[in-house]
Amino acid sequence: MLRAGFDSLLHLVMFLIFTGFAVAALVFAAMAREDAYRAAEKQTKKFWLIILGINLALNLLVPMLFLQIAGVIAAIVFMVDVRPALAQVSGGGRGGRGGGSSSDGPYGPYNGGR
Repeated sequence: MLRAGFDSLLHLVMFLIFTGFAVAALVFAAMAREDAYRAAEKQTKKFWLIILGINLALNLLVPMLFLQIAGVIAAIVFMVDVRPALAQVSGGGRGGRGGGSSSDGPYGPYNGGR
């Protein structure tokens, strides 16, 4: 009985993680500009929205672990390959700030007290 409870809890946690990741990837894909996909030389925005949308639908409708794992792999590819490339061509480098030096303060560059 304890094992059945653990298995169902594990499936619930995996479902929540996979679905949350699928939603996050889909939102990021939808927020990016279409021309950024072309500039980053990645597949089109429509392609990624379809792939990630199917991933989310499968997570919600078909509770098969194999399909969920395939879907999370697609979401991981988007998040670690496509999303950084989109951010780079869109000027949204590290931390969402456009460019800048490591010595920049909140009001501009730090010039050493000169």
